[in-house]
Amino acid sequence: MSKLHPILILFCCLALLLAGCAPAPEAAEEPAPALEEEAPAEIIPTDTPLPPTDEPEEEAVVEEEAEEEEPAMVEMTLTSPAFNQDEAIPTQFSCDGDDISPELAWTGIPEGAASLVLIMDDPDAPVGTWDHWLLFDMPPELEGLPQGGTAGTDGNNSWNRTGYGGPCPPGGTHRYFFKLYALDTTLDLPAGTTKAVLETAMEGHILGQTELMGTYTR
Repeated sequence: MSKLHPILILFCCLALLLAGCAPAPEAAEEPAPALEEEAPAEIIPTDTPLPPTDEPEEEAVVEEEAEEEEPAMVEMTLTSPAFNQDEAIPTQFSCDGDDISPELAWTGIPEGAASLVLIMDDPDAPVGTWDHWLLFDMPPELEGLPQGGTAGTDGNNSWNRTGYGGPCPPGGTHRYFFKLYALDTTLDLPAGTTKAVLETAMEGHILGQTELMGTYTR
């Protein structure tokens, strides 16, 4: 085998050396797989009403009541210029005098009244309550009676006659009650009706009442 030329050998060595130092060809980079986009999480607003439960919620019911002004209650009053409450009745209104009825005045007749009733009696009589004067079916617009006056229909007193009979006690001091009633009806009873029948017919029809009491001594 012929010997290689030294220059050729050197050239081959350099070639090999250069080939070993040359960088290896870069591999083609594969594109990274695309990431799937995640759907955004559902956000529940804080003011979203909760679904109804099986038991219905109790709703507060607010009752607004209109304040209606109630009409002021007017108290019935009965007075006389001849005497005050609990005072002595003047002699002229008794059997010792002119035996005429005293002047009377009243106020506060309630609305809806259809008639008025006036009863005067003496609960201190020895034989029991003595009836002195009965008037019924008086008109409700009437505001009083003049001295010796009358109105409506007369009932029978304890002397078994109609009209006024003044104080006439057998002795001592007696009380005499003038009682006024406002009724929601008229009684349509005949003249001469007794107090017992009158009071029975009045039951359940009295809208208001008042009284005046005077005394008389013999």
